[in-house]
Amino acid sequence: MKRNNMSQHGATLQTYNQELVKCLEDLRTKRKDLLQVVQQEEQEKATIEKNIETLQDKLSGVCDNLEKHKTLCESYDRTIRDTEAGFKKILESSHLLLNLAQQEATKLNVFNKNKPSGKDNQPYH
Repeated sequence: MKRNNMSQHGATLQTYNQELVKCLEDLRTKRKDLLQVVQQEEQEKATIEKNIETLQDKLSGVCDNLEKHKTLCESYDRTIRDTEAGFKKILESSHLLLNLAQQEATKLNVFNKNKPSGKDNQPYH
């Protein structure tokens, strides 16, 4: 009976050994598949990081240009504002000069009408 018992233990041990080998092969296959997934994800990560770097460089360039253009717009605004203010002063001065010239012309016309007419009163030509 001992021999039969030993045989049975040997068969059980053989079964356990086969199951253990099968389990290890299964684990290795799953690990191999997972390693392929990890490699693909690492490649995807590297591609995304490169794209982020490229986009970050583009964003930096756009931000620099945007800041320069905003500053330039402010300069245009200031120049337009100053020019309009200067033009307004010119218009006001022109209006004052026109009024003054019209007033003086009116005074001269009144003065000229009130003078006696004669040859001596003619302006020189």
